[in-house]
Amino acid sequence: MMEERMFTLDIFEDNVDSAWFVEESIWRGITVELKELHYLKGAGFIKKLKEIVYYGEFHLVEGETGIYSTGGEQGPDYENLLNAARKAVEHGYRVFILPNPKDTRTPDFIFEQKGNCKVYDLKTISGKASVSNRLFESIGQSNRVLLNMTVDYNARLLASDIKSYFETNQDAVEVLIFKGKKMISINRFDLRGPMFNRIFRRKYEK
Repeated sequence: MMEERMFTLDIFEDNVDSAWFVEESIWRGITVELKELHYLKGAGFIKKLKEIVYYGEFHLVEGETGIYSTGGEQGPDYENLLNAARKAVEHGYRVFILPNPKDTRTPDFIFEQKGNCKVYDLKTISGKASVSNRLFESIGQSNRVLLNMTVDYNARLLASDIKSYFETNQDAVEVLIFKGKKMISINRFDLRGPMFNRIFRRKYEK
């Protein structure tokens, strides 16, 4: 356990004094802390993510590098989570797979890179016309969605689905796409102007 604590402490060196963090934070259990994410924004939201990483009793997943879990490795969606987490690690993230309490909607991951933490809801895309529905399913779980593409999805349709999602969900911040070894990040500002569909298709099909 000491090795895991040493691992997580470096996440806070640039942004939060670790001594203050340990003294002032009252840990109420990961389920309660995940629920509180729904009521936080801005700096409070980021601080809560870091509390979850630090106090959440994560362990390194056996046989993996940079992927941490609190357990539940035998869950029905675990293989999809692990496949997406491996791709995130290839792009320089450390990945924390979050538990899924039955009585609340929670995201799937915390991605950490150079002290910055982001939370994502995973949607594994295995059908050729399913992105729109999957994106809308994520509303209320996280304002960042990760699409792990496992099929050859039509780029024009995908761009249209993403645009509709941002237009409908005013809280949406990012749609992150994994396609093979490629990572594409789309935020609300990318949708400005009439060229989004063409620019996106160029990135996606390249």
